[in-house]
Amino acid sequence: MIDFRKAQELVLQRAKSFGTETVPLGQAAGRVLAETVRADRDYPPFDRASMDGFAIRYGDVEKGMRRFVIVETLLAGYVPQQAIAEGECYKIMTGAAVPGSADTVIRRENAEEKNGVIELPELPVEALPAATFPAPVDPRFPWRPFQNIARKGEDLRSGEVVIDRACVCTPPVMGLLATLGHINLKVERLPSIGLLTTGDEVVPAGDAVSPVQIRNSNRWLLESALKNAGAPVVAWDHAPDDPALIRQRIEAFADKDILICCGGVSAGDADYVPGVLEAMGAERLFHKVAMRPGKPVWCGVSKEGKIIFALPGNPFSCLVNMTLLIAPFLRACYGLPPAEPLGLAMGAPRKKRSPLDEFFPVFVSGSPARLTPVTLNGSGDIRLGRQANALALHPANEDDLAEGAMVACYSFV
Repeated sequence: MIDFRKAQELVLQRAKSFGTETVPLGQAAGRVLAETVRADRDYPPFDRASMDGFAIRYGDVEKGMRRFVIVETLLAGYVPQQAIAEGECYKIMTGAAVPGSADTVIRRENAEEKNGVIELPELPVEALPAATFPAPVDPRFPWRPFQNIARKGEDLRSGEVVIDRACVCTPPVMGLLATLGHINLKVERLPSIGLLTTGDEVVPAGDAVSPVQIRNSNRWLLESALKNAGAPVVAWDHAPDDPALIRQRIEAFADKDILICCGGVSAGDADYVPGVLEAMGAERLFHKVAMRPGKPVWCGVSKEGKIIFALPGNPFSCLVNMTLLIAPFLRACYGLPPAEPLGLAMGAPRKKRSPLDEFFPVFVSGSPARLTPVTLNGSGDIRLGRQANALALHPANEDDLAEGAMVACYSFV
């Protein structure tokens, strides 16, 4: 029996890319980008007004001019028709291009407009909106060259690397890619996953159940978790507790990149899965991890070199192993860095129940964030810590946890 950290290490050593493919931007949300992305032009691509106001020539106010005639109104996306001369200005909106003949934008609130003319009062600096001007500011002369203008190329230069490592196409990344005009993306290929649930007592979720049968919740739990982890199940089947039928079902998944079995992995008379897998030539990486729940988990590699996870049948055990082993494996295959646990304080005490590392459901809330243990009557409790939004670790070498104790917290996938 090994430590869960050693189990993670053995699993991650087997991680490798499933290859790449090109998808259109509209299909990329949630996928993992697998290419370097560069700026296609300068950003901003032009000197851009960062405020609604009036674009003037700084040299004019430097000469003492305070009255300017508006010659044109510039909206975002509008191409100016003329340059301004001495004593003239543009009325300009946020996001509009600032023409080369202007080099300062005065906030609308800091000027008085009437009949196509603006006046710039000499206000004391404390009367102006906070953070309007960079310090130091002369109260008698609160203007600067390129004030309220985002300069061309100040964010990115054409050809500059914008994304240089694997990353998930989250909403901000999708917006960035669209801005760059990057509409066909090289992404990590999704693995093909086969999921096999087992057990004579297990029936489909929609079927009627006898007093000694249970519905197949693990199929849906794992399919949902895998989808959230960026790897949807492509094939599912169920096998009764019969070694020959279990082997037959497993053989049908031979072409899949990953096989996940659920149930039949402990030490009972009907726990056939590990024996069947090893009889088929699978190399065992480990069987049993010193943790609770999820201890009986088996992991190995098929003759074809594909990874296999065989999980205990209790629902919460499935969720723990998904969080600690399968999700980190998928991240590593996609080239993503590990999702490190957070160190957070316990919002209530907790008693130690075994000499093993114990994982328990928690609800993370508050500011500063604290963990509240969620009641669970063992790993077979169908509630699965429903109100929980994370998993916390009660280390094997620690006694009861006091309120305020710092513990490692893992987000559910």
